[in-house]
Amino acid sequence: MNRCPVVPEHQTPTGSPHLRQQRQHADHLEIDRSHEEKSDAERPGVEQLPRDRGGATVLLLALGLVFVLVGTFGAAVTATAMAAQRAAVAADLGALAGAGRAFDGDTAACAFAADIAGRNGGRLADCRLDGLDVLVTVEVTVTPLPGLTRVAASTARAGPVRA
Repeated sequence: MNRCPVVPEHQTPTGSPHLRQQRQHADHLEIDRSHEEKSDAERPGVEQLPRDRGGATVLLLALGLVFVLVGTFGAAVTATAMAAQRAAVAADLGALAGAGRAFDGDTAACAFAADIAGRNGGRLADCRLDGLDVLVTVEVTVTPLPGLTRVAASTARAGPVRA
């Protein structure tokens, strides 16, 4: 029966509520509604909190972009280093293969060196016979980033052991 916990309901000896109490209850509801309509700045004794302007979201997006750029740069550097390593391996194996055919002449030694260098992902850029030594230069083309192409080159020499 009591609709308002603040204002106790009084009854007459006959059991009906006073009209005065009903008016107080209605006035109490109006007072509560008037506080709801006021903003925090208009309420006395209410501390004004700073509003969130989305700064953390922008900071998080910027930090994510930095991580993506650093990761992309790291992947590009790694791809270039791997291409240089691949060129060195292809040059070493090509020189060894050419040295095995050095007795057959310059053309046969360089053809065999070019075949082995190509099978290892390189392209024979230069090959020459110096006595029984074979000197080869192998190039490997790499594209670490779209629109950025680099060439890694390596030179190797192989031949018989000299005393």
